[in-house]
Amino acid sequence: MGSLGTENLSSPISKTCAGDSRRPSQWSRATRFLLATLLLANLLLWPACSSKEEKEPVPVVTVQSATVKSETIEATILTNGVLYPRDQVSIVPKIVGPIKQFYVNRGSHVHAGEVLATLEDKDLKGALTESQGNYQQAEAGYNSASQSAERDLKIAKEQLDAAQYVYDSRQTLFKQGAMSQKDVQDASIALSQARNQYDLAEKQYTLKSAEGQLTAAKGKLAAAEADVSYSTIVSPLDGVVTDRPFYPGDTPPSGSAILTVMDLSKVVARAYVTPQQAAQLHVGDAASLIPENGTEIPGKVTVVSPALDPNSTTVQVWVETDNRGGRLKPGATVAVSIVTQTVKNALVVPTAAVLAASDGTNSVMVIGADQIAHAVVVKTGIRQADEVQILSGLQAGQQVVTQGAYGLPDGAKVTIATPAEPGKNSEP
Repeated sequence: MGSLGTENLSSPISKTCAGDSRRPSQWSRATRFLLATLLLANLLLWPACSSKEEKEPVPVVTVQSATVKSETIEATILTNGVLYPRDQVSIVPKIVGPIKQFYVNRGSHVHAGEVLATLEDKDLKGALTESQGNYQQAEAGYNSASQSAERDLKIAKEQLDAAQYVYDSRQTLFKQGAMSQKDVQDASIALSQARNQYDLAEKQYTLKSAEGQLTAAKGKLAAAEADVSYSTIVSPLDGVVTDRPFYPGDTPPSGSAILTVMDLSKVVARAYVTPQQAAQLHVGDAASLIPENGTEIPGKVTVVSPALDPNSTTVQVWVETDNRGGRLKPGATVAVSIVTQTVKNALVVPTAAVLAASDGTNSVMVIGADQIAHAVVVKTGIRQADEVQILSGLQAGQQVVTQGAYGLPDGAKVTIATPAEPGKNSEP
């Protein structure tokens, strides 16, 4: 430390003081104070200068990472939909009458053509019997008129043929001079009368009146038979009875449904998407339904409405799926996922690895073999859940920072932490 003091005395001020021929004991108080101050300043600055010359250690940042993978990725549209049965029918009787008997209850599985209920039909059967009698009477009248007309036509035809024969014979004899002119004229008149009689008989043979009566009777009979058949209610499809609002003995008002049958073997989720999303969809696209607290169920797009909903300006889309187990219930709300694009062998990284800049560019922090992280600008593609497609900037197998990338400077040295197991504390 003594040598340090001696070196500092060689400063210009020290040298100036050294040029004084007086001994230190003879220096003025101001000179001695100045020398003491300079010596103290040199002693305080020496450790600081020495520390700056030492190299500062480079900090190491702990991060989590993921490997750039090559795999299949899908672009999807996520929305919500309401479930409907594939087919359903509300059965409204075509006639008004008391309910005689039900053969099914809510929840009953039925088949097409199966009898579900019957209505009181005594008055209908009475009307049917009356219509049958009227039809038989009209049919008998028609047959009688037909036979009479046929007989009259036959007689008229025979008379016409005979009159024609007489006339032709007299014409021949008249030409030979063996018959008078008057006899020929009489034969001509008789032939004309016979022809008129035949024409009349032929017109009557058409039986317009009898045919009309028979047709009317036949129509009334068919109506009566239909009314009786309407009193038996049958299922038009295979399905499950989901509603039965009346009881035996009730007379449902006209137009009221007495049973509802749904085909639940398949269900349809009706969802709404934006026009831009609808432009990406096609009938047959793969889709899936995700019920609340349930697993994903595969399906497909069956309808993409060609028109916008006037209230919401959205497009209705139907997604159909199998429901033979009856797991999905009509009326429930489900999440709907529709695949719009599938890319195979795509470069994929976790979404958390992509850093978005204010200028619209994206980047990731790539970890080199020397454990140094460098920022690389990338171009992204479609996204699927927590993964994103990388179109340019990366190669398969590279390591990218997934946690700890925000604020990480370019060129920082990193160490990769092992992710903690779920449910366990990562601290020791």
